[in-house]
Amino acid sequence: MLTIGSPQLKLLEKLCNAMSVSGDEGEARRIVLDEVKPYADEVKVDALGSVLVRKKSRAGQGRNAKEKKALRVLLDAHMDEVGFMIVKDDGDGFYEFRAVGGIDERHLVGKQVVVGKDHTPGVIGAKPIHLTDAGERSRTVSVESMRIDLGPDGKAKAGDRATFATKFKRVGPSIMSKSIDDRIGVAILIELLKQAPYDVELCLAFSVQEEIGLRGATVAGYFFDPDLAIAVDSTPARDLPHYDGAENYAYNTKLGFGPAIYPAHSPVISDPRLLKFLQDIAAKHKIPYQLRQPGGGGTDAGAIQQARSGVPVISVSVPHRYTHSPISVSRVDDWKNALNLLHVALQEMTPDLLKR
Repeated sequence: MLTIGSPQLKLLEKLCNAMSVSGDEGEARRIVLDEVKPYADEVKVDALGSVLVRKKSRAGQGRNAKEKKALRVLLDAHMDEVGFMIVKDDGDGFYEFRAVGGIDERHLVGKQVVVGKDHTPGVIGAKPIHLTDAGERSRTVSVESMRIDLGPDGKAKAGDRATFATKFKRVGPSIMSKSIDDRIGVAILIELLKQAPYDVELCLAFSVQEEIGLRGATVAGYFFDPDLAIAVDSTPARDLPHYDGAENYAYNTKLGFGPAIYPAHSPVISDPRLLKFLQDIAAKHKIPYQLRQPGGGGTDAGAIQQARSGVPVISVSVPHRYTHSPISVSRVDDWKNALNLLHVALQEMTPDLLKR
């Protein structure tokens, strides 16, 4: 079984600390390219900016070996994160901005951010509570009325991206960071490439613009034309206890219960063959897992399944709390078990999987 050690933690830290808001994923892309090039047979950056990687099957490569068609498997993880875009310079270091991706405005006032390629530090400002009336205090402050304050020497321009300034940290069994969604999936795909299966054609899409419409995955699915695909993502865990201490029976996933396998989510009903296969693999190798319960949200599987003549798809995600906020929390063991579930599944996949 694969482990999560210092190299894996350092890579995830580097990925999470990168600023790669949807539509400007260059920082994460450079890290991915450095990691995958020594192990891949083909590496391509497509027109949208996704990194597309192929590792050919090694079965049937011997001089006298019988040729056979390898199963072409696509794994997708998105590089982008939610964040902000500067839209107007108001002067004196104040900048109007808009959210990129789904962000709860209640999280924003007073949060530290970094802006632009130089990571200029700033803060999201709004009227202080002392100067508000009862009506204002009862309403959520809108993004339109907030400003990013870079100070009189701070410089930005329209189109610059910004994101939360939170830095990655390991705290006991947990990891805490911005952009765990979905840099943890990116880290998993890189590790799976380094431990690539012998007789599967492994295709990896490090996709862009998932947070604003699954756009990179749409192109990647068409490019690879896979036999099957797995979206590897990070899913929100609604597992907090009720205010009165009662047990939460309405959770969708829980931290510490293993990777979440999706029977269905908003844009996808998962292929039943893949669902049963992953459950059987987990049981056989005693890998903890959980079924993601119905609820909002979706993954890149929703775009990939509609590529060309259709693709059997399923999603596997690492649970995290406080999604699309300045800091999310995940468990290292859930990350490790997601990695091992996918690693073993790739080792044991055969074309017969799709003939059931």
